[in-house]
Amino acid sequence: MSLKTLLSQFDSVLVLDTETTGINCRTDEIIELAVLLAKPENGELAAADEMDVFIRLSPGRTLPPAITRLTGITAGQLETEGIEKADAAARFCRMLTGGRTLIVAYNAQFDLCFLYYFLQRLGQASALKGVKMLDAMTVYKDRRPYPHKLANAVDAYRLKTQNTHRAIDDAKATLELLAAMDAERPDLAEYLNLFGYNPKFGVSGPKIASIHYLPQGYDSAQPLYMQDLTIPL
Repeated sequence: MSLKTLLSQFDSVLVLDTETTGINCRTDEIIELAVLLAKPENGELAAADEMDVFIRLSPGRTLPPAITRLTGITAGQLETEGIEKADAAARFCRMLTGGRTLIVAYNAQFDLCFLYYFLQRLGQASALKGVKMLDAMTVYKDRRPYPHKLANAVDAYRLKTQNTHRAIDDAKATLELLAAMDAERPDLAEYLNLFGYNPKFGVSGPKIASIHYLPQGYDSAQPLYMQDLTIPL
């Protein structure tokens, strides 16, 4: 799995995905957090560590039935197999430390906003300070026409890992997708800290201070990074 365009800039790459109780990052909770840690080795990315945990709900919270139908995760699983929020945050922060790190997610705006508020409630949001970020969906929208769900990207690139709406599978699919898109056109470094958003609806959720946002339609005539040559990295 070669991602040579990025390896010279980072010591490690964290590919992550979350499953949550809803879509509001300020009030809903993460119920599954999956992180793949990959490191440069002989010019390629090699898997170094993996985290996939259920996270117990806060007292008084309930798991919406619609989330169980979507993910297959049950309230019973969260109670019996889940870990405490502080333990999940500690494990994530340990994976995050250790040099120059890139965080990658598909529809990263969603996952990173949830991750920020999750860590903030535990007084650990500073762990994300200075970390570079890449949204695989922004790249994919420049490569293929609508629709742009992860399942569509899996089909378009004929990836081995399927989009199951479970965090670990979706993180693995995103890592595969990253390699496939890099092999197709090695310009992933141009998308660092650059997120596209639907011009009809605007940025979803609170803006991340380090991210440069640009409107991105369904069918891009040119790569998003070519629309603005002053992207702060």
